[in-house]
Amino acid sequence: MITEQERRAAANALLRAETDRKPIVQPSKTYPGLELEDAYNIQALWAEARTAKGARVVGHKIGLTSRAMQMASKMTEPDYGIILDDALYNDGAQIKADLFIKPRLEVELAFVMGEDLEGPGTRIYDVMRATEFVVPALEIIDYRTEVPRAITDTIADNAAFGAIVVGGRIIRPMDIDIRWVGATLSKNGIIEESGVSAAIMGHPAAGIAWLVNKLQRVGGGLKKGQIVLAGSFTRPVDIAQGDVIQADYGPVGSIGVSFV
Repeated sequence: MITEQERRAAANALLRAETDRKPIVQPSKTYPGLELEDAYNIQALWAEARTAKGARVVGHKIGLTSRAMQMASKMTEPDYGIILDDALYNDGAQIKADLFIKPRLEVELAFVMGEDLEGPGTRIYDVMRATEFVVPALEIIDYRTEVPRAITDTIADNAAFGAIVVGGRIIRPMDIDIRWVGATLSKNGIIEESGVSAAIMGHPAAGIAWLVNKLQRVGGGLKKGQIVLAGSFTRPVDIAQGDVIQADYGPVGSIGVSFV
């Protein structure tokens, strides 16, 4: 464990990296005693500082939802981060590439909560019952620290969250079998990635159930109206200024964005 003073120093360093668009040395190198609990506390301090300046928490993201990514990170469970309103974009947006350091895109589904949901013991059917809408989404991931990164670095860095883009067709959770939503991700007219939502822990709601139970341990939960990014079902694709992105979810709609 590290001290509260060191946690605050790490959070401030990440805030500077975000503002200056320059990655910092990995917190795990600066503070060798950094543990998972410290990392989530740093993330919370970062969010506290951002909301103090006017940003608003609108939801959460879940990462490391595939077994392969968990093994690569030497983890046995997913991780999570916080979504702020100033990082929320709509279909058709023109997004400034220089808002990020090294952005990449992932294909996901976003759940919009229709009621509050708290643990413990939350299961997939509880998530489905509490969800009002599901909508296609893209997550822009970004690193504010140098690489290679330990899992504690990723978590402290808000689980590498950069921004979210929502679009496509708004569906109710029981309207389709959301395990079998397929999508292709095209960059500048070339399909770069494809996948199916069952790749997210077998069911897109599984990670959200995990998140609710995890948040309960720190006195939290999900609130009505919040957005939850359920996890990626494609590999990340590098993006840069000038790129035009199209994510095609078939009958569930599509998302198009450009980076300027």
